Amino acid sequence: MRDMVEIGMGRTARRTYELDDVDIVPSRRTRSSKQVSVAWQLDAYRFDIPVVAHPSDALVSPEFAVELGRLGGLGVINGEGLWARHADVSARIDQLIEVAEKQGADAAVTLLQQLHSAPMQPDLLAAAVAQVRTAGVTVAVRVSPQNARALTPALVQAGVDLLVVHGTIISAEHVNGAAESGTEPLNLKTFIAELDVPVVAGGVSDHRTALHLMRTGAAGVIVGYGSTPGSTTTGEVLGIGVPMATAIADAAAARRDYLDETGGRYVHVIADGDIVSSGQLAKAIACGADAAMLGVPLALAHEAPGRGWYWPTAAAHPSLPRGVPLQFADDEDRPSLQQVLYGPASDPWGSVNLVGALRRSMAKAGYSELKEFQKVGLSVR
Repeated sequence: MRDMVEIGMGRTARRTYELDDVDIVPSRRTRSSKQVSVAWQLDAYRFDIPVVAHPSDALVSPEFAVELGRLGGLGVINGEGLWARHADVSARIDQLIEVAEKQGADAAVTLLQQLHSAPMQPDLLAAAVAQVRTAGVTVAVRVSPQNARALTPALVQAGVDLLVVHGTIISAEHVNGAAESGTEPLNLKTFIAELDVPVVAGGVSDHRTALHLMRTGAAGVIVGYGSTPGSTTTGEVLGIGVPMATAIADAAAARRDYLDETGGRYVHVIADGDIVSSGQLAKAIACGADAAMLGVPLALAHEAPGRGWYWPTAAAHPSLPRGVPLQFADDEDRPSLQQVLYGPASDPWGSVNLVGALRRSMAKAGYSELKEFQKVGLSVR
């Protein structure tokens, strides 16, 4: 088999690549970055930039979702997070940060679990959806596969535009499998068919699972596990992981196969994990992603409720948390979300002016559209 290496007698493994293992190869011609479009469309919804915010309470408040929407991206509210459980979320986040600063990450995770053990209140979530919808931007909410069936009717009634069925690892076979713990499993294909709103599902990390999710009728598939640099990840806790460059390329191949299989139905691939710089964002698109679900880069923004702190959704898991609250910027010295996306930047490391850098990367490689840029040449270090 191609790219297989022997790791011991009779045991082989596939060679895979992180985004930092690959580089974009310029073509024989270049363009002006002013000629480059980074717009994309998911179902009926068009976005000016390929940026989706990870559904972390540290990142996406209703206000943040509105601002990101106005700037051309998509914010995803965590439908099972703090905004669905507490009326005083800002105070709860302040409490969490204080514990993290004084007592450390382990104590912060314990508090995060406690905060998420409060019962969900549909009225609070409906109010958050209404706030974003009233502002005139696309409303997206994340639910877990376990709670999708229970929460979705109220979300649809509240006016959600896009539903994100998101777990650390999700597969069509598991959600259609035998009932567990006495509860009826979610049949994702039937669930999507009965909805009037498009569904994005994930995360996945391989070709076969991505293709299976596409066959359920999902409008988009999330690739990756939303890992946070320097934090506990799915790899450390479960030993599971596929480097993002390979995972994205595999999902893009599944997209091509499904396009041929259906005679033209295109399912969008959204990369989620290990993207913290503009260069990694560009390489995610070059590997085949249509957009990227960002966490840490957007958490730097002044509008993010975490005040420079960030933690992934999985950090609050009640029995097996993956990820801890980490500080990535000082509360008093954070750029605006507009600066993070569009500049100007004084930071030389690619953490500010993400969209400007993506445009320039595409222009230097000679491409003017995202789908064209997915065909750019790549090299392995």
